[in-house]
Parts: sequence; C-alpha cells; structure tokens
Amino acid sequence: MTGMNLTHVFGIDMGTGSVKIYNRNTDTIAKEMNMIAVRNHENVFAFGNDAYEMYEKTPENIEVITPMSEGRIHDVQMMEAVLHLVMRKNSRFVGYAPVLFFSVPLDMTVLERRAYVSITKKGRFRRSRILFVEKPFADALAIGIPVRSAQGTMIVNIGAECTEISLLAEGRIILNRTIDIGGDKLNAAIISGVRRKSGLTVSKRTAHRLMLTLANLGRDKGEGCKAAGIDTDTGLPRDGIISSYTVSSSVREVIEEIAFEIRRVLDRLPPQIQAALQKEEIWLTGGGARVPGICDHLIKLLGYPVEASEYYEYTTIEGLKQVADHTELRKYAFAPLRGNK
Repeated sequence: MTGMNLTHVFGIDMGTGSVKIYNRNTDTIAKEMNMIAVRNHENVFAFGNDAYEMYEKTPENIEVITPMSEGRIHDVQMMEAVLHLVMRKNSRFVGYAPVLFFSVPLDMTVLERRAYVSITKKGRFRRSRILFVEKPFADALAIGIPVRSAQGTMIVNIGAECTEISLLAEGRIILNRTIDIGGDKLNAAIISGVRRKSGLTVSKRTAHRLMLTLANLGRDKGEGCKAAGIDTDTGLPRDGIISSYTVSSSVREVIEEIAFEIRRVLDRLPPQIQAALQKEEIWLTGGGARVPGICDHLIKLLGYPVEASEYYEYTTIEGLKQVADHTELRKYAFAPLRGNK
C-alpha cells in the first residue's frame, strides 16, 4: 500500500439502518440514514437523513426504500445511488484514485463481493482501490481486543434488522451466527406494547425515542412521557402518556430472545473457550447496545461478564478508521475477489 498516505482514503460501513463514512483526510465520520425516496418508481426525491424525515409519511407516489437487508445489499441499484449521493454530500474531494475500506459480512459470496465493486467503481470512484474488512474484526479493533492473543472473546453486534454473534479465538473468527432480531424488532415490540396498553399507535421513530428515554432493563424508572400517535379506536391524531414500564417490558422480551440465542451458542462451546470468555468478556456493539441496563440484564441471564462498546453503532466504522490509519492493521483488509489475508 505504498503511497497510501498521499491518497484520499475512506472507510465505509453500509449498514441496514445507516451509512457511515470515515474521511481520513479530514479525520471526520459522517452518518446518513440508509434510505432513498423515489418518486414514481424512477426519480430520486431525497436520500439519507432527508429521506428518513419523510419515512412513514410520504404520499402514494413517493416510496422510501432501504437498500440493505440484514446487513447485506438487497437492492444494488438503490444502494449505488445512496452511496454515491452520500459520498458526494460529505466529501467534495476524493482524489484521482481513492482507497475505500468497506466493512463486509464474514461469509460473503462471490456475487456479493462483485456487488460491492459494481456499486462503487462508477463516476468519481471508477479508479478507486477497494478493500474489505470483515465486520467482526473491525468491531474487535475498535473495542481494543487483542485479536492475535484472544483465546475466547464474543462480539454481539445488535444491528437494525439482525444480531451477529461472533467468537474470536487465536486470531480468527471460530464461530459466527446471525439471527433475525435487531433494533427494528425492538421498535415493533414497543409499538405493540404502547398500542395494547394505551390504545395509541406510534411511529417507529417515536418508538426508538421512547426506548432511549424510558427503557430500563434493570429497575423500572417509574416515569412516563408524552408521545404523539394515532388513536386506535377513532383513527385520529392524539397525544398519550407512555409509561416506563410499558416500554421496558416490551424491550425486555426482545432482549431475552437475543439472550436465548447467545445462550445456545455458549452451551455448545468447549470448556476452555467458556473459561476464556469469563476472563475476556462478551462485548456488545451496534445501536441495540444503547438499551439502558442491557449489560446488567444479560449478565444475569447468561452468567458471563458483558460490556458495551463505547462507540455503540459507530464501532464498525471506528474499526475501519483504525485499519485506514495504521499500516500494521491493514493485514485485516483484503481485495474483493481474492481470499482473506
């Protein structure tokens, strides 16, 4: 990678919920929602955060699309549009031949690898050099896990649509499992709980705000707050008071589903790995790691030490930043159509 210090270098984390871009030249991280609003099925009306503002309240001729699903590219054409629009908005200059580090799933197929190349090598990036970093390694580097010497460290990334459970030992990922439970299911549980208890239908955005404000998986806060929604009987807009108990109990059910899946993985581990995990901890990353009280609740359910990354949903992009900034960490990056180094 000779000469990389003279080129424009970016880290790109394309998640289901958001796109995060690290620009090494400006030392900044930009975040935009991974959404695009299309009018009449063909014209881009808005993208990123602007499209998110329109979510759940668009007219019939405008569709808001999320081009990633469960951490993987679902709509190649729309993902290409989002990526290039977000990059243009946040990076005026990309240089002649920029280097792009992408975070990618651990078990990518050849077709998925080609999709990343296809959506990237266009326009300003047609001469770019593309390198991949598998997400569990990016997360581990951001958290500060000594990858080469780890004997048993688990990383649980609770994303928008899914949770990825990875076990790191002896410098490699020895186990990786993805379950279809994530932040969207947390929001849906809150919406259902509020509807059942208060007769009010709230939006996903409101549900997410209620989770961060009122949820507590330990002790109930005994609080409440006002939220706007639609009355389930009349169909008219109204405000309602939502209790901390309603939100916490809804969230707790979903977190306990995740804990059950983690426990299934733990119970199949050999004794030496289980012993190492007691010392090296289970680490939580992703937006779901922000749920108040989640670490203490999982400790009680699992019987293992649990810690949340200080970066939460920015953990993966922080790991890409480290790979982009430090030559000795670029061994974790590999070319799209070659094997992992």
